[in-house]
Amino acid sequence: MLQAAGVGAGDEVIVPAYGHAELAEAVLLAGAAPVYADIDPDTYCIDPAHVAACVTGRTAAVVAVHRFGHRADVVRLRELGQRHGVLVLEQGESEKPYDEVAQRRAHAAYLSGRLNGVRTPTGHDGHTYQQYVVRVPGNGRPDRDAFARVLRGKGVDCSVPVKTPVHRMPAFRRDVVLPETERAADETLALPVDAHMSRRQLQRLVTSCNALGGLLQPAF
Repeated sequence: MLQAAGVGAGDEVIVPAYGHAELAEAVLLAGAAPVYADIDPDTYCIDPAHVAACVTGRTAAVVAVHRFGHRADVVRLRELGQRHGVLVLEQGESEKPYDEVAQRRAHAAYLSGRLNGVRTPTGHDGHTYQQYVVRVPGNGRPDRDAFARVLRGKGVDCSVPVKTPVHRMPAFRRDVVLPETERAADETLALPVDAHMSRRQLQRLVTSCNALGGLLQPAF
């Protein structure tokens, strides 16, 4: 997309640091320089307000990544793009069948109504729950990682969605301040909401999580 849009040497492309390295690699392959913007703490998508602060005379494009079933605020980004003559590109997620999305939403509603000790996702009408991502509050990564280890020991298939933000990776390191990105990388944990899960499995998941929640100090 970047090369087709004419992005190249001397250009800057604003991308989220909360994610994986492939996007930054694509920017570098196009000959441009990645500039990392912070995320919205509720959607984990690039924050239009921080994007606006990152725009310079060299900015050629912004890439909005839809994350975990949340959609980036493309409307605000396009308004910003029109004001500054900046191209706005989107990177989507693979879409799941309607029936599967409906089941995931039902599972997510069940979990959000019963989990405690973790911060549940902010739901909205368009959320497809590609992943059900909670935050494990406390003192940062050690708490989240310990929480995950205990859950896996109980047979819960949980995962850390973003272990290291791109701006902290040696090959892409930049000296930037991205507090929401850093906090999300330290606290987030993806819990299973697969459509095939039974109510019994969901109940076991809730019981396992809630048994650990009291060990943490919620940082709401």
